[in-house]
Amino acid sequence: MKKLKHPLLVLFILVLMSANAQEKKKYKIHTVAFYNLENLFDTINDTTKYDEASPIMELNESLRAEAYVKKLHNMAKVVADIGHDDTKNTPAIIGVSEVENRQVLVDLVNEPELLKKDYGIIHFDSPDKRGIDVALLYQKALFKPIDTSSHELLIYDDSTRERVYTRDQLLVSGELEGDLIHIIVNHWPSRSGGEARSRFKRVAAGKLNKRIIDSLQSIDPYAKVFSMGDFNDNPTNNSMKKELKTEADKEDVKLKGIYNPFENQYKKMGLGTTGYRDAWSLFDMILFTQPLLEKDYSSFRFYKAGIFNKSYLTNKEGRYKGYPLRMIDAGLSGGYSDHFPVYVYLVREE
Repeated sequence: MKKLKHPLLVLFILVLMSANAQEKKKYKIHTVAFYNLENLFDTINDTTKYDEASPIMELNESLRAEAYVKKLHNMAKVVADIGHDDTKNTPAIIGVSEVENRQVLVDLVNEPELLKKDYGIIHFDSPDKRGIDVALLYQKALFKPIDTSSHELLIYDDSTRERVYTRDQLLVSGELEGDLIHIIVNHWPSRSGGEARSRFKRVAAGKLNKRIIDSLQSIDPYAKVFSMGDFNDNPTNNSMKKELKTEADKEDVKLKGIYNPFENQYKKMGLGTTGYRDAWSLFDMILFTQPLLEKDYSSFRFYKAGIFNKSYLTNKEGRYKGYPLRMIDAGLSGGYSDHFPVYVYLVREE
C-alpha cells in the first residue's frame, strides 16, 4: 500500500489542477486612449486658418515635407504603442486633439504602424481660431459607430463682448464588440492670459460637457459614458469638481456620478501629462460614469488607468529633463508632443 500513496497523491493534485483550470475565467481587454498630437498640421497654407504659426509652416519650405513625414511617423509610433505591452494590440478607440483637418488623420492612420488595424475616423471641422479640431479614431473590427454629433461651445469675452472661438465637443455613440458606449472628445480653452482670467471659459466647457452627459443619462441612467481630452485644467479645478462633480475614489461614485481615475495620480503621486515653468500639470484625462465600475464583467468594465510616458517620449537632458520631448525641441531628428497620452483598460469576461 505504501507504494500507492505517492501516485494517488499526484493523481489527486492533477485532478484539482484540471478543475481549477476549467474554473479559471478568461478576460478580453481593450485600450481606450487620448492623445494631444500637438499641431498635427499639413504643409499647405490654408488661408482660412491661422496655420502659419504651426512649427511645420515656420520651417523653410524645402524642409516642410520631411518634417510632416517625420511627425506622422512619430505620432503613429506612439498611438501603436499605447497599451500594447498588456493588450498586444493598438488602442481599440483613441481620441485626438490639435489636428488641422481630416486629411492629416487619413495620413496618420495610413502610416505602416497603424495601417493593418484599419482605423475609422470621426471628425468635424470646428470654429477654433487656430484651425485645430478634435477627432476619434477606432478599429473598425472592434467598434461600430451608431451616432455622431458636434456640440458647439458658445462663450464670449467679458471685456470685449466678442465671441471666443474654440473647439467643439465631439460625441460618438457606438458598440464596442456589442457593448453600447458613449465617448465625448474634448479640447477645452487654453490658459492663455492666465489661469484665473481664462477660467470662465473652461467652466463653460464643463457645463456643456455635463449637459451632454446628463442628456445621455436621461435616456439611460446606466449609460456608459467616457469624457476624454485635454481639459487645460487639473483634476482638482472647479471645472472638474464643481461642474462635472468628479470623484477621486470609486466608492464615492453614485449612479449618474463621474469617476476621475487620474485625480489621485495627480494629488497623491504628483504625476502629470504636460510640463510648464518647472511644474507638472495633469490636463489630459479620461473620465467615465459609474456603470463602468460595476463588478459584473459580462460587459466591459474599467480595469486600470495610466499615463503613457515611456522613456523615448521624454527629454533626456537640460532644463526640461523628464518632460515630454517635443518635435520643436528635437527638430527633424525626432520628438513627439508636449503632452503624454492617457489611457484606460476595459475588460470583459469571455
